[in-house]
Amino acid sequence: MAAVITVAVVDDDRMLRDGMRTWLSGREGLRLTGSTATVPELLGGHAEPPDVVLLDLLLRDGSAPEANIRALADAGCRVLVISTVPDRARIVAAISAGADGYVTKDNDLPALVAAVEEVAAGGTAVSPEMAFACAHDDRPERPRLSPRELQVLRDYASGLTLKAAARRAGITPNTAKDYLDRVKAKYRQAGRPAYTKIDLACRVREDGLGVP
Repeated sequence: MAAVITVAVVDDDRMLRDGMRTWLSGREGLRLTGSTATVPELLGGHAEPPDVVLLDLLLRDGSAPEANIRALADAGCRVLVISTVPDRARIVAAISAGADGYVTKDNDLPALVAAVEEVAAGGTAVSPEMAFACAHDDRPERPRLSPRELQVLRDYASGLTLKAAARRAGITPNTAKDYLDRVKAKYRQAGRPAYTKIDLACRVREDGLGVP
């Protein structure tokens, strides 16, 4: 039997929380284990952290979205931001803080379930709004990568060997290594060094680069 994904909702809209409970009840493979208006309320009432937290971006308690995301991630939760706000800067800030995806509240249940499953599996749930925000992120701490550097980085950071990444790009392993060295140098110059494969995977996730 496949493992059940535990899900919690943090949103100060009670109607949405009630609707989410109805939506997810009886959904095979998912179990709603918490529904609160604030992050401290959720974390204080859970002995076992849920696998995935659906987090509203802007809560009435005045908490900072980035702080909420970090608190949930530190507790061992994967975080899927759900919001009515398609603001590019806020999306980028949420992903940089450690959110594992961003979807707007006008999505239907199958789309939400797919996003939850993607996040629970360790991936990133990428919506069109998130892809657009990340593609137009021009912060100085985000290096500007060439298309070929980006391709090799994505493939290598996704788990492929250097040889496999080179083969997919149609280049030699030595050339692929040159591209990765350039990527590392650019991140180092931006003040965000990436020395290992794990470091590179973190940069891909932080910058939302996992979208072709």
